[in-house]
Order: sequence, then structure tokens, then C-alpha cells
Amino acid sequence: MSAIHTWAFFFLWIGFATQDKTPDVTVTCFVSEECILPCSFQPGDKETIEWFRQDLVVYKFKREDDDDAGDDSKDDDDSSEEHHEPEQLAGRASVFPHLVSRGNATLILRGSGLKDRGTYRCHVSTSTGEHNAKVIVKVEAPIRDLSLELSRLSGYEEMKCTVRNVFPAPRVTWATEPPTFEDLRPVTRKLADKQGLYTVDSRLKRLNGQPDLIYICKVTSSYGGPAWTASLRERAIRGNQGRDLTIPCFAPPYLNNPFLHWSFSNSEDPSHILTYDSHSGHSVSTPPWDNHVELDGFRVPFGDGSLRLMDPKHSEHSGSYTCVFSVPYNTHTEHTDVTIEGSDDKRLVSEATSHWWIVGLVIAVLVLALAGMLAYLKLRGSTSKPRNDPEEVTELHSVKDSGADSRLNEGSPLNVGGTNGQSGLQTGTQLT
Repeated sequence: MSAIHTWAFFFLWIGFATQDKTPDVTVTCFVSEECILPCSFQPGDKETIEWFRQDLVVYKFKREDDDDAGDDSKDDDDSSEEHHEPEQLAGRASVFPHLVSRGNATLILRGSGLKDRGTYRCHVSTSTGEHNAKVIVKVEAPIRDLSLELSRLSGYEEMKCTVRNVFPAPRVTWATEPPTFEDLRPVTRKLADKQGLYTVDSRLKRLNGQPDLIYICKVTSSYGGPAWTASLRERAIRGNQGRDLTIPCFAPPYLNNPFLHWSFSNSEDPSHILTYDSHSGHSVSTPPWDNHVELDGFRVPFGDGSLRLMDPKHSEHSGSYTCVFSVPYNTHTEHTDVTIEGSDDKRLVSEATSHWWIVGLVIAVLVLALAGMLAYLKLRGSTSKPRNDPEEVTELHSVKDSGADSRLNEGSPLNVGGTNGQSGLQTGTQLT
């Protein structure tokens, strides 16, 4: 029995020692927003509230009741209040005066900033006793927006992922869809301003030979919370004036039931084309696009937001089309440069073609003329040679024949002595 009594007294002592012990409370505040530091106590009268930060008083409130505190409304009307705010929280801190008599010493901190981080202690003294509570305040600037765009300022194409006014500095990672075997080597810079808020700029050089690749930038805060993701794809297509054209747009598989937004730009302010809500199935288009575009709403929840452009015109519909799939904390963007080849383009092409035909015809005429001249010269040369050969052959033959005759005459017995032979023949005839 003695051991049982000993353990009973021990647990009873522990209970009494900890019944006024309030566990620490951790509060996360956001930059430039209102922050609530909770503190409650047993109601009494003549309350004095003091808020400490690192053992320094940052706010003080005192209430003195003229009457008993039996009636809350009477207490509120007849109470005299005074409060003191040190310079650190001047004009930014307050309590709920009408709730103090009910045991509420919660501190409201307006326009919180990084300098308000730390451990706070709430101390309340009343006619019935004292109360203490500890509040640990964390201040962060969460990610509100994430942008991803194609930049050419560095002399080459690169994907630029940017997040601004965040604290603490987040972590940035890159991926592609479909995955690539090449090493992704982004360059990430984190710069803090005078208030301690970070701007994070991460850049990834666009991979060569893979024009239809999706680039994915993921940003994660070290304080936890949801991760933000932005993805981007760039492409270019061509169409003909008057012929329907489908502009493709496909969301990554991790986006479910997204909200879709289409816009258009051609060196002017972007114009809204249409929006589609996958949850409600409601689509809204704006004039004059409602007569030129068509969207298959049944495909959008499955990630196909392709837009059909009907009866396009060269001057009106050539430009940059942007589709954006979005769900909380995730966006996917596709930029498509569309060129509609119109009648003017065909005329220019026909004129250029006719010019080439003229050049080709001139070249062909020159070639034929040159070939004719060469053929004429060749023919003239071939006809001049036979005309000269017979004369030369005749002269040669004449020379040869005369030479042969002289040799024959000289070698013949009848011709010995030349003319004497002839006289001799005549002489012989006479003798006969």
C-alpha cells in the first residue's frame, strides 16, 4: 500500500505542477500580412498584459476596472485602458480590448516582416494570479507566382525560370518530358533585397536537335508546403489561307482536370481567345474569335487542348498562339508561332517563279546559241577540207604522172638521145 500511495502522490504532484503549464505554440506568419499570436488566461480583473520578445517588452496593455467584473458589457463600458508599444512594434501591434475581460490576450501583429521572427512570451497578471505562454513565430514569404519563358538575351536560346520575393530561398530543379539522356546543367542565382526577400533566377540552355521537348522547372521551399511547377514547350507551324488548321496543345500527364486559357499576339497586346473549365465543362470565347476557333471540350480533361482555326486569314491570324493549362501550383504553357500563307504570298511565289523561268529561258537560249555556233564552225571546218583535198591530190597526181612519164621516156630504148631518137626512127624508116 505504501508503494501505491507513493506513486499516487507523485502523479498528483506532477499534475499540479503542470496544470498551469501551457505548451509552446508555433505560428507561421507571412510577409506583409496580419499575424495572430494566441494567448489565453483565466479571467479576472485589473489585467496587465505584457508581450516579451527575447526578454524585452514589445507590447504592454493594462486595464483597471472601476466596478466588479461580473457584467462583461459593464466592464467594457466602465473600464479604463492604457497600452504601451515600444518603438519596434509601434503602430503594428494590438490586442482585442473587449476580449481581455474574457481571458483573451491574443496579440495582432500587422504588416509582419522577417525582423519579427523569434520567440515571444505572453505574461498576464490579474487579481487572481499570473499566466505565461510562449509563442514561436516563423515568418516566410511563400511562392506566389512562378514564370518560365524562352530567352535569347545570352546569344543562344535558354529556358528562364524566375520566382520573386520569397523567403527562405527555395530549391530549383529541372527536368524534361520525355526524359533526355543529356545532362541538364542549369545556372541558378539567388539574390536578396534589403528586406531579406529572395529573387531566384535559374537558366537552362535549350538542347539542340530536340525542338518538341517540354522543359519543367520545379521550385520547393525549405519550410515545406506545396512545390510549384512550370513547364514550357515551343513550336512553329504553317498553314494556308482559307484552309482549317489545328494548333496542337498537350498537357503533361501529371496535370489532372486543368483550366485552359488560349491567347493570341502579333506584335500587339495579347488578345484573349477562349477559356475552358474542365470541372464545369464551361467554355467562353470572345469576338471575333468565336467565329474562327473550335475546341473539343471532351478532350481537355485528358490533356488535349488543341485548337481548330477555321478559315484563317494571312493578315489576321498569323502570329503567336499561347495555350496555358493550369491547376493549383502547376502551369504548363505552349507557344506556337503560326504562319498563314495567304494570296499575297502565292503571288510573290508565282512572281519569283516567273522570274526564275525567265532567267532559265535566257540561259537556255544562250546555251543553244553557243551550241549552234560550235556546230556551225565544226561543219564549216569539215566542209572546207574535202574542197581543198581534190586540188592537192590532182596537183600531186599531175606531178607524179609527169615524173613517171619522163622516167619512162628516159629509160626506153626508143627515147635514147631525146629528140635524136625520134630522128633516128625517122632515119630508119627512110632506109627501109
